[in-house]
Amino acid sequence: MVSPERAGVLKSFLGGLPEQIASRLAQAVEIDRLIDGKSLPHEMILEGLRPALRRTTGSDRTPTPLRAFCAPFEDLFTLYPRSTKQKGLIARGSVMPVWSWLSQTVMVEQTKDYIRDFKNLTIAGKHEGARDRAQRFWSDAAAVMQARLAEKDVARRQLGSDIIAADAGEMALLLSVGEDVSAIQHLMPRPVPALTDDILWGLKDIYSRLIDKVPDAAPYVAVIAMHRLARPWEALKLPVSVARQSNDTLISSTDMGLVGEIIFGDIENFGRIVREARHPVFDEVVLLEALTQFTTLSSGIVKGIEIRRDGKWGQRLMKDRAALAETMEGFMERAPKEFVSALPMQKSGSFGGGPKYPDFTKTIDGEKHERGLRYARLVVGCRNLAAAASFGASAKKAEEEMSYHLKGYIEDVVKELRTAEGVRRGVVERQFEYCCTLTALLFSEAEAENLRRRGKAAMGASAAA
Repeated sequence: MVSPERAGVLKSFLGGLPEQIASRLAQAVEIDRLIDGKSLPHEMILEGLRPALRRTTGSDRTPTPLRAFCAPFEDLFTLYPRSTKQKGLIARGSVMPVWSWLSQTVMVEQTKDYIRDFKNLTIAGKHEGARDRAQRFWSDAAAVMQARLAEKDVARRQLGSDIIAADAGEMALLLSVGEDVSAIQHLMPRPVPALTDDILWGLKDIYSRLIDKVPDAAPYVAVIAMHRLARPWEALKLPVSVARQSNDTLISSTDMGLVGEIIFGDIENFGRIVREARHPVFDEVVLLEALTQFTTLSSGIVKGIEIRRDGKWGQRLMKDRAALAETMEGFMERAPKEFVSALPMQKSGSFGGGPKYPDFTKTIDGEKHERGLRYARLVVGCRNLAAAASFGASAKKAEEEMSYHLKGYIEDVVKELRTAEGVRRGVVERQFEYCCTLTALLFSEAEAENLRRRGKAAMGASAAA
Protein backbone atom coordinates (compact mmCIF):
# COMPACT_ATOMS: atom_id res chain seq x y z
CA MET A 1 0.00 0.00 0.00
CA VAL A 2 1.42 3.38 -1.03
CA SER A 3 1.15 6.06 1.67
CA PRO A 4 -0.94 9.19 0.88
CA GLU A 5 2.21 11.34 1.00
CA ARG A 6 4.07 9.17 -1.51
CA ALA A 7 0.96 8.87 -3.67
CA GLY A 8 0.74 12.67 -3.83
CA VAL A 9 4.40 12.98 -4.81
CA LEU A 10 3.98 10.26 -7.47
CA LYS A 11 0.89 11.91 -8.97
CA SER A 12 2.58 15.30 -9.05
CA PHE A 13 5.59 13.81 -10.85
CA LEU A 14 3.48 11.85 -13.36
CA GLY A 15 1.25 14.83 -14.15
CA GLY A 16 4.28 16.89 -15.12
CA LEU A 17 5.75 14.38 -17.56
CA PRO A 18 6.11 15.38 -21.24
CA GLU A 19 3.13 14.27 -23.33
CA GLN A 20 4.98 11.63 -25.37
CA ILE A 21 6.55 9.99 -22.31
CA ALA A 22 3.23 10.07 -20.46
CA SER A 23 1.48 8.47 -23.44
CA ARG A 24 4.03 5.64 -23.72
CA LEU A 25 3.89 4.98 -19.98
CA ALA A 26 0.08 4.93 -20.06
CA GLN A 27 0.16 2.39 -22.90
CA ALA A 28 2.48 0.12 -20.93
CA VAL A 29 0.36 0.36 -17.77
CA GLU A 30 -2.85 -0.29 -19.69
CA ILE A 31 -1.38 -3.31 -21.46
CA ASP A 32 -0.28 -4.66 -18.07
CA ARG A 33 -3.81 -4.14 -16.76
CA LEU A 34 -5.29 -5.91 -19.81
CA ILE A 35 -3.20 -9.02 -19.10
CA ASP A 36 -4.26 -8.84 -15.43
CA GLY A 37 -0.87 -7.77 -14.10
CA LYS A 38 -0.81 -7.48 -10.31
CA SER A 39 2.48 -5.71 -9.57
CA LEU A 40 1.55 -2.14 -10.58
CA PRO A 41 -0.95 0.28 -9.02
CA HIS A 42 -2.67 0.82 -12.38
CA GLU A 43 -5.38 3.23 -11.30
CA MET A 44 -3.01 5.40 -9.27
CA ILE A 45 -0.51 5.70 -12.13
CA LEU A 46 -3.18 6.46 -14.73
CA GLU A 47 -4.81 9.02 -12.45
CA GLY A 48 -1.45 10.72 -12.01
CA LEU A 49 -0.84 10.72 -15.76
CA ARG A 50 -4.26 12.18 -16.56
CA PRO A 51 -3.16 15.89 -16.58
CA ALA A 52 -0.41 15.08 -19.10
CA LEU A 53 -2.67 12.79 -21.17
CA ARG A 54 -5.30 15.54 -21.48
CA ARG A 55 -2.72 17.55 -23.45
CA THR A 56 -2.52 14.78 -26.08
CA THR A 57 -5.00 13.95 -28.81
CA GLY A 58 -5.66 10.53 -27.32
CA SER A 59 -4.99 8.75 -30.62
CA ASP A 60 -2.11 6.75 -29.13
CA ARG A 61 -3.96 5.50 -26.07
CA THR A 62 -4.21 1.75 -25.63
CA PRO A 63 -7.71 0.42 -26.46
CA THR A 64 -9.53 -0.84 -23.37
CA PRO A 65 -13.04 -2.29 -23.06
CA LEU A 66 -14.30 0.79 -21.20
CA ARG A 67 -12.66 3.28 -23.55
CA ALA A 68 -14.11 1.48 -26.57
CA PHE A 69 -17.54 1.44 -24.92
CA CYS A 70 -17.35 5.23 -24.41
CA ALA A 71 -16.25 6.00 -27.99
CA PRO A 72 -19.73 6.93 -29.35
CA PHE A 73 -20.28 9.56 -26.65
CA GLU A 74 -16.74 10.61 -25.66
CA ASP A 75 -17.06 13.91 -27.53
CA LEU A 76 -19.80 14.98 -25.11
CA PHE A 77 -17.66 14.59 -21.98
CA THR A 78 -17.33 17.56 -19.66
CA LEU A 79 -15.16 17.91 -16.57
CA TYR A 80 -17.29 20.68 -15.10
CA PRO A 81 -20.12 19.51 -12.83
CA ARG A 82 -23.58 21.02 -13.21
CA SER A 83 -26.50 21.08 -10.83
CA THR A 84 -28.91 20.26 -13.66
CA LYS A 85 -28.63 18.12 -16.76
CA GLN A 86 -27.46 19.94 -19.90
CA LYS A 87 -28.47 18.17 -23.09
CA GLY A 88 -25.42 17.52 -25.25
CA LEU A 89 -22.99 17.22 -22.30
CA ILE A 90 -22.13 14.11 -20.30
CA ALA A 91 -20.24 14.36 -17.01
CA ARG A 92 -17.11 12.21 -16.90
CA GLY A 93 -18.14 11.35 -13.38
CA SER A 94 -21.22 9.57 -14.76
CA VAL A 95 -19.18 7.00 -16.70
CA MET A 96 -18.19 4.69 -13.84
CA PRO A 97 -21.66 4.58 -12.21
CA VAL A 98 -23.20 3.70 -15.59
CA TRP A 99 -20.49 1.14 -16.38
CA SER A 100 -20.91 -0.47 -12.96
CA TRP A 101 -24.69 -0.51 -13.40
CA LEU A 102 -24.29 -2.15 -16.80
CA SER A 103 -21.65 -4.70 -15.79
CA GLN A 104 -22.98 -5.60 -12.35
CA THR A 105 -26.76 -5.22 -12.63
CA VAL A 106 -28.36 -5.12 -16.09
CA MET A 107 -25.92 -6.91 -18.46
CA VAL A 108 -23.64 -8.93 -16.22
CA GLU A 109 -22.82 -11.91 -18.48
CA GLN A 110 -22.90 -9.94 -21.75
CA THR A 111 -20.48 -7.34 -20.37
CA LYS A 112 -18.20 -10.01 -18.98
CA ASP A 113 -18.09 -11.71 -22.40
CA TYR A 114 -17.40 -8.39 -24.12
CA ILE A 115 -14.53 -7.52 -21.76
CA ARG A 116 -12.96 -10.97 -22.20
CA ASP A 117 -13.24 -10.92 -26.00
CA PHE A 118 -12.00 -7.34 -26.31
CA LYS A 119 -8.97 -7.99 -24.11
CA ASN A 120 -8.01 -11.15 -26.00
CA LEU A 121 -8.31 -9.45 -29.39
CA THR A 122 -6.32 -6.40 -28.26
CA ILE A 123 -3.52 -8.44 -26.69
CA ALA A 124 -3.32 -10.49 -29.91
CA GLY A 125 -2.94 -7.26 -31.90
CA LYS A 126 -6.29 -7.77 -33.68
CA HIS A 127 -7.42 -4.16 -33.23
CA GLU A 128 -9.93 -4.21 -36.07
CA GLY A 129 -11.55 -7.27 -34.55
CA ALA A 130 -11.65 -5.53 -31.17
CA ARG A 131 -13.41 -2.53 -32.75
CA ASP A 132 -15.96 -4.80 -34.42
CA ARG A 133 -16.60 -6.54 -31.10
CA ALA A 134 -17.13 -3.16 -29.42
CA GLN A 135 -19.62 -2.12 -32.12
CA ARG A 136 -21.68 -5.26 -31.54
CA PHE A 137 -21.68 -4.53 -27.83
CA TRP A 138 -22.84 -0.94 -28.46
CA SER A 139 -26.03 -2.19 -30.11
CA ASP A 140 -26.75 -4.72 -27.37
CA ALA A 141 -26.00 -2.23 -24.59
CA ALA A 142 -28.11 0.52 -26.17
CA ALA A 143 -31.20 -1.69 -26.39
CA VAL A 144 -30.90 -2.97 -22.82
CA MET A 145 -30.08 0.46 -21.35
CA GLN A 146 -33.01 2.15 -23.09
CA ALA A 147 -35.39 -0.54 -21.87
CA ARG A 148 -34.16 -0.32 -18.27
CA LEU A 149 -34.09 3.51 -18.29
CA ALA A 150 -37.77 3.51 -19.26
CA GLU A 151 -38.40 2.36 -15.66
CA LYS A 152 -37.37 5.80 -14.41
CA ASP A 153 -37.74 5.33 -10.67
CA VAL A 154 -35.83 2.04 -10.66
CA ALA A 155 -33.06 3.37 -12.92
CA ARG A 156 -32.67 6.54 -10.84
CA ARG A 157 -32.38 4.52 -7.64
CA GLN A 158 -29.84 2.12 -9.15
CA LEU A 159 -27.72 4.84 -10.74
CA GLY A 160 -27.83 7.21 -7.80
CA SER A 161 -29.23 10.44 -9.28
CA ASP A 162 -31.46 11.95 -11.94
CA ILE A 163 -28.45 13.55 -13.66
CA ILE A 164 -26.57 10.25 -14.00
CA ALA A 165 -29.73 8.60 -15.30
CA ALA A 166 -30.15 11.40 -17.86
CA ASP A 167 -26.50 11.03 -18.88
CA ALA A 168 -27.08 7.28 -19.27
CA GLY A 169 -30.00 8.07 -21.60
CA GLU A 170 -27.75 10.12 -23.89
CA MET A 171 -25.08 7.42 -23.76
CA ALA A 172 -27.64 4.83 -24.85
CA LEU A 173 -28.92 7.03 -27.68
CA LEU A 174 -25.44 7.54 -29.10
CA LEU A 175 -24.50 3.89 -28.60
CA SER A 176 -27.53 3.03 -30.76
CA VAL A 177 -26.02 5.05 -33.64
CA GLY A 178 -22.41 4.24 -32.84
CA GLU A 179 -21.42 3.51 -36.44
CA ASP A 180 -22.70 6.91 -37.57
CA VAL A 181 -20.81 8.61 -34.73
CA SER A 182 -17.68 6.74 -35.80
CA ALA A 183 -18.19 8.12 -39.31
CA ILE A 184 -18.20 11.69 -37.92
CA GLN A 185 -15.09 10.99 -35.87
CA HIS A 186 -13.32 9.55 -38.92
CA LEU A 187 -14.38 12.56 -40.99
CA MET A 188 -13.20 15.01 -38.32
CA PRO A 189 -10.06 13.80 -36.48
CA ARG A 190 -9.45 16.27 -33.65
CA PRO A 191 -8.69 19.13 -33.76
CA VAL A 192 -10.19 20.21 -37.10
CA PRO A 193 -8.77 23.65 -37.99
CA ALA A 194 -11.63 24.67 -40.30
CA LEU A 195 -14.83 23.42 -41.90
CA THR A 196 -14.10 22.34 -45.47
CA ASP A 197 -16.63 21.54 -48.20
CA ASP A 198 -15.83 17.83 -47.88
CA ILE A 199 -16.56 17.91 -44.15
CA LEU A 200 -19.78 19.86 -44.66
CA TRP A 201 -21.16 17.44 -47.21
CA GLY A 202 -20.04 14.45 -45.17
CA LEU A 203 -21.89 15.80 -42.13
CA LYS A 204 -24.95 16.47 -44.29
CA ASP A 205 -25.05 12.83 -45.43
CA ILE A 206 -24.73 11.51 -41.87
CA TYR A 207 -27.40 13.92 -40.64
CA SER A 208 -29.78 12.84 -43.41
CA ARG A 209 -29.32 9.17 -42.50
CA LEU A 210 -30.05 9.84 -38.84
CA ILE A 211 -33.14 11.93 -39.63
CA ASP A 212 -34.53 8.89 -41.44
CA LYS A 213 -33.66 6.19 -38.91
CA VAL A 214 -33.13 7.80 -35.45
CA PRO A 215 -34.36 11.43 -35.55
CA ASP A 216 -33.57 12.01 -31.87
CA ALA A 217 -29.88 11.42 -32.60
CA ALA A 218 -29.67 13.84 -35.55
CA PRO A 219 -29.00 17.01 -33.46
CA TYR A 220 -25.85 15.37 -32.08
CA VAL A 221 -24.17 15.62 -35.47
CA ALA A 222 -23.70 19.35 -34.84
CA VAL A 223 -22.73 18.78 -31.21
CA ILE A 224 -20.04 16.21 -32.05
CA ALA A 225 -18.75 18.41 -34.89
CA MET A 226 -18.55 21.35 -32.47
CA HIS A 227 -16.39 19.40 -30.01
CA ARG A 228 -14.01 18.38 -32.80
CA LEU A 229 -13.43 21.87 -34.14
CA ALA A 230 -10.40 23.86 -33.02
CA ARG A 231 -12.80 26.82 -32.83
CA PRO A 232 -16.02 25.22 -31.55
CA TRP A 233 -18.18 28.30 -32.14
CA GLU A 234 -17.74 27.77 -35.89
CA ALA A 235 -20.28 24.95 -35.61
CA LEU A 236 -22.92 27.68 -35.45
CA LYS A 237 -22.06 28.46 -39.09
CA LEU A 238 -23.00 25.01 -40.38
CA PRO A 239 -26.45 25.88 -41.83
CA VAL A 240 -25.16 29.12 -43.34
CA SER A 241 -22.19 27.39 -44.97
CA VAL A 242 -24.37 24.84 -46.72
CA ALA A 243 -27.08 27.33 -47.63
CA ARG A 244 -24.55 29.16 -49.76
CA GLN A 245 -24.00 26.04 -51.85
CA SER A 246 -27.41 24.41 -51.95
CA ASN A 247 -31.08 24.92 -51.33
CA ASP A 248 -30.81 22.05 -48.90
CA THR A 249 -30.12 22.56 -45.20
CA LEU A 250 -27.47 20.70 -43.26
CA ILE A 251 -28.76 21.14 -39.74
CA SER A 252 -31.93 22.80 -38.52
CA SER A 253 -32.15 25.95 -36.42
CA THR A 254 -33.25 23.82 -33.49
CA ASP A 255 -30.01 21.85 -33.68
CA MET A 256 -28.00 25.05 -33.78
CA GLY A 257 -29.90 26.16 -30.71
CA LEU A 258 -28.56 23.10 -28.89
CA VAL A 259 -24.99 23.93 -29.93
CA GLY A 260 -25.50 27.54 -28.86
CA GLU A 261 -26.87 26.50 -25.48
CA ILE A 262 -23.86 24.29 -24.87
CA ILE A 263 -21.38 27.02 -25.82
CA PHE A 264 -23.15 29.68 -23.78
CA GLY A 265 -23.54 27.22 -20.92
CA ASP A 266 -19.75 26.77 -20.97
CA ILE A 267 -19.24 30.54 -21.03
CA GLU A 268 -21.54 30.96 -18.05
CA ASN A 269 -19.86 28.09 -16.20
CA PHE A 270 -16.37 29.53 -16.68
CA GLY A 271 -17.69 32.94 -15.65
CA ARG A 272 -19.20 31.40 -12.51
CA ILE A 273 -15.84 29.84 -11.57
CA VAL A 274 -14.21 33.28 -11.83
CA ARG A 275 -16.97 35.01 -9.87
CA GLU A 276 -16.85 32.43 -7.08
CA ALA A 277 -13.10 32.92 -6.50
CA ARG A 278 -12.56 34.57 -3.12
CA HIS A 279 -9.88 36.85 -1.73
CA PRO A 280 -7.24 36.00 -0.69
CA VAL A 281 -7.41 32.19 -0.84
CA PHE A 282 -8.21 31.72 -4.54
CA ASP A 283 -6.34 29.24 -6.74
CA GLU A 284 -4.81 31.42 -9.45
CA VAL A 285 -4.25 28.43 -11.78
CA VAL A 286 -7.94 27.49 -11.71
CA LEU A 287 -9.02 31.13 -11.99
CA LEU A 288 -6.75 31.83 -14.97
CA GLU A 289 -7.82 28.64 -16.75
CA ALA A 290 -11.49 29.60 -16.38
CA LEU A 291 -10.72 33.15 -17.49
CA THR A 292 -8.82 31.86 -20.54
CA GLN A 293 -11.69 29.58 -21.57
CA PHE A 294 -14.24 32.35 -21.02
CA THR A 295 -12.37 34.90 -23.16
CA THR A 296 -11.55 32.35 -25.88
CA LEU A 297 -15.18 31.32 -26.32
CA SER A 298 -16.76 34.75 -25.90
CA SER A 299 -14.24 36.49 -28.18
CA GLY A 300 -14.53 33.72 -30.75
CA ILE A 301 -18.30 34.10 -30.90
CA VAL A 302 -18.11 37.89 -31.19
CA LYS A 303 -15.46 37.81 -33.93
CA GLY A 304 -16.44 34.61 -35.69
CA ILE A 305 -20.21 34.83 -36.09
CA GLU A 306 -22.81 37.53 -36.21
CA ILE A 307 -24.81 37.84 -33.02
CA ARG A 308 -27.45 40.50 -32.52
CA ARG A 309 -26.65 42.53 -29.40
CA ASP A 310 -30.36 42.76 -28.61
CA GLY A 311 -30.95 39.04 -29.22
CA LYS A 312 -31.14 36.34 -26.55
CA TRP A 313 -27.54 35.20 -26.93
CA GLY A 314 -26.22 38.73 -27.34
CA GLN A 315 -27.86 39.82 -24.10
CA ARG A 316 -26.55 36.75 -22.25
CA LEU A 317 -23.03 37.40 -23.47
CA MET A 318 -23.07 41.08 -22.49
CA LYS A 319 -24.37 40.21 -19.02
CA ASP A 320 -21.73 37.50 -18.50
CA ARG A 321 -18.87 39.73 -19.66
CA ALA A 322 -19.97 42.63 -17.46
CA ALA A 323 -20.20 40.40 -14.36
CA LEU A 324 -16.79 38.84 -15.01
CA ALA A 325 -15.16 42.24 -15.64
CA GLU A 326 -16.52 43.54 -12.35
CA THR A 327 -15.06 40.57 -10.47
CA MET A 328 -11.65 40.84 -12.11
CA GLU A 329 -11.48 44.59 -11.52
CA GLY A 330 -11.89 43.77 -7.82
CA PHE A 331 -8.92 41.40 -8.03
CA MET A 332 -6.84 43.97 -9.89
CA GLU A 333 -7.65 46.65 -7.31
CA ARG A 334 -6.60 44.41 -4.44
CA ALA A 335 -3.49 42.91 -6.08
CA PRO A 336 -1.10 45.90 -5.48
CA LYS A 337 -2.17 46.11 -1.82
CA GLU A 338 -1.40 42.43 -1.18
CA PHE A 339 1.82 42.76 -3.17
CA VAL A 340 3.01 45.72 -1.09
CA SER A 341 1.98 43.99 2.14
CA ALA A 342 4.35 41.11 1.33
CA LEU A 343 7.31 43.55 1.28
CA PRO A 344 7.45 45.02 4.82
CA MET A 345 7.45 48.80 5.03
CA GLN A 346 7.62 51.25 7.90
CA LYS A 347 6.88 54.95 8.17
CA SER A 348 9.48 57.57 9.05
CA GLY A 349 9.24 60.91 10.80
CA SER A 350 7.38 62.04 13.90
CA PHE A 351 4.27 59.93 14.56
CA GLY A 352 4.95 58.04 11.34
CA GLY A 353 4.04 60.97 9.16
CA GLY A 354 7.02 60.72 6.83
CA PRO A 355 7.62 58.60 3.73
CA LYS A 356 7.68 54.81 3.93
CA TYR A 357 10.80 52.73 3.54
CA PRO A 358 11.63 49.01 3.76
CA ASP A 359 11.59 47.43 7.20
CA PHE A 360 14.39 44.88 7.55
CA THR A 361 13.83 44.31 11.27
CA LYS A 362 10.84 42.00 10.88
CA THR A 363 10.99 38.27 10.32
CA ILE A 364 9.64 36.95 7.03
CA ASP A 365 5.88 36.37 6.92
CA GLY A 366 5.54 33.26 4.76
CA GLU A 367 1.79 33.61 4.36
CA LYS A 368 2.06 37.21 3.12
CA HIS A 369 4.87 36.26 0.76
CA GLU A 370 2.83 33.45 -0.79
CA ARG A 371 -0.19 35.73 -1.05
CA GLY A 372 1.87 38.41 -2.80
CA LEU A 373 3.17 35.82 -5.26
CA ARG A 374 -0.34 34.54 -5.89
CA TYR A 375 -1.65 37.99 -6.77
CA ALA A 376 1.44 38.71 -8.89
CA ARG A 377 0.95 35.47 -10.86
CA LEU A 378 -2.68 36.41 -11.39
CA VAL A 379 -1.86 39.89 -12.71
CA VAL A 380 0.86 38.57 -15.02
CA GLY A 381 -1.44 35.79 -16.22
CA CYS A 382 -4.05 38.38 -17.18
CA ARG A 383 -1.76 40.29 -19.55
CA ASN A 384 -3.15 38.70 -22.69
CA LEU A 385 -6.68 38.23 -21.35
CA ALA A 386 -7.64 41.51 -19.67
CA ALA A 387 -8.48 43.51 -22.79
CA ALA A 388 -10.71 40.77 -24.21
CA ALA A 389 -12.45 40.43 -20.84
CA SER A 390 -13.03 44.20 -20.50
CA PHE A 391 -10.76 44.91 -17.53
CA GLY A 392 -7.64 45.96 -19.42
CA ALA A 393 -7.26 49.38 -17.77
CA SER A 394 -7.41 48.04 -14.20
CA ALA A 395 -5.00 45.20 -15.04
CA LYS A 396 -2.49 47.62 -16.53
CA LYS A 397 -2.75 49.92 -13.51
CA ALA A 398 -2.22 47.03 -11.10
CA GLU A 399 0.91 45.83 -12.89
CA GLU A 400 2.33 49.36 -13.09
CA GLU A 401 1.84 49.91 -9.35
CA MET A 402 3.42 46.57 -8.48
CA SER A 403 6.37 47.13 -10.80
CA TYR A 404 7.00 50.64 -9.43
CA HIS A 405 6.96 49.44 -5.83
CA LEU A 406 9.22 46.45 -6.56
CA LYS A 407 11.85 48.54 -8.38
CA GLY A 408 12.10 50.94 -5.44
CA TYR A 409 12.29 48.12 -2.93
CA ILE A 410 15.04 46.39 -4.93
CA GLU A 411 17.31 49.42 -4.75
CA ASP A 412 16.91 49.57 -0.97
CA VAL A 413 17.46 45.85 -0.41
CA VAL A 414 20.61 45.78 -2.60
CA LYS A 415 21.96 48.77 -0.68
CA GLU A 416 21.18 47.04 2.62
CA LEU A 417 23.07 43.91 1.52
CA ARG A 418 26.30 45.91 1.73
CA THR A 419 25.96 46.75 5.44
CA ALA A 420 23.48 44.45 7.19
CA GLU A 421 24.84 42.10 9.87
CA GLY A 422 23.61 39.40 12.21
CA VAL A 423 19.88 38.63 12.33
CA ARG A 424 19.14 41.66 10.16
CA ARG A 425 21.34 40.26 7.39
CA GLY A 426 19.37 37.01 7.32
CA VAL A 427 16.14 39.01 6.92
CA VAL A 428 17.66 41.11 4.13
CA GLU A 429 18.95 38.07 2.22
CA ARG A 430 15.55 36.37 2.35
CA GLN A 431 13.86 39.56 1.16
CA PHE A 432 16.40 39.80 -1.63
CA GLU A 433 15.61 36.26 -2.82
CA TYR A 434 11.93 37.08 -2.73
CA CYS A 435 12.59 40.18 -4.85
CA CYS A 436 14.47 38.02 -7.37
CA THR A 437 11.46 35.70 -7.61
CA LEU A 438 9.10 38.64 -8.14
CA THR A 439 11.45 40.18 -10.71
CA ALA A 440 11.45 36.99 -12.78
CA LEU A 441 7.67 36.96 -12.62
CA LEU A 442 6.91 40.62 -13.35
CA PHE A 443 9.80 41.41 -15.71
CA SER A 444 11.86 38.46 -16.97
CA GLU A 445 14.25 35.73 -15.92
CA ALA A 446 17.07 37.73 -17.49
CA GLU A 447 16.23 40.70 -15.24
CA ALA A 448 16.19 38.39 -12.23
CA GLU A 449 19.59 36.96 -13.14
CA ASN A 450 20.99 40.47 -13.49
CA LEU A 451 19.59 41.31 -10.04
CA ARG A 452 21.24 38.22 -8.56
CA ARG A 453 24.58 39.37 -9.95
CA ARG A 454 24.04 42.79 -8.35
CA GLY A 455 23.24 41.14 -5.05
CA LYS A 456 26.33 38.93 -5.24
CA ALA A 457 28.48 41.97 -5.90
CA ALA A 458 26.92 43.82 -2.95
CA MET A 459 27.54 40.88 -0.61
CA GLY A 460 31.11 40.64 -1.90
CA ALA A 461 31.67 44.31 -1.12
CA SER A 462 30.29 43.72 2.38
CA ALA A 463 32.68 40.81 2.98
CA ALA A 464 35.65 42.82 1.71
CA ALA A 465 34.83 45.68 4.08
